[in-house]
Amino acid sequence: MSQDLLTAITIFVLAILVGFEVISKVPATLHTPLMSGANSIHGIVLVGGILIAAEADNPVSYALAFVAIVFGSANVVGGYVVTDRMLQMFRRKPTVAAAGRDTGGSGAPAGPASGA
Repeated sequence: MSQDLLTAITIFVLAILVGFEVISKVPATLHTPLMSGANSIHGIVLVGGILIAAEADNPVSYALAFVAIVFGSANVVGGYVVTDRMLQMFRRKPTVAAAGRDTGGSGAPAGPASGA
């Protein structure tokens, strides 16, 4: 085993252990917001897939690039979708009076027509 490979494996194992420790300390209420943000940041996977595709010279490299780009895209889009859904929970619902002004109405609540 070469020294470079041993160093890479050591860093990988340490990253797994540190990641597990950090994630296990996160309360459940913060897990989804943090994960959606992390998924959005994973655009670096797309950059890696593009770099693999640029250097590809055999079918295995092309397949790895395709898989990396597809999974990276799904991760980024999923992160933005989850983040958007979470932010919608904190938006105020429009009131009836505000809805009447937006449509050019008199501001009065919508109801049965008077005078009929």
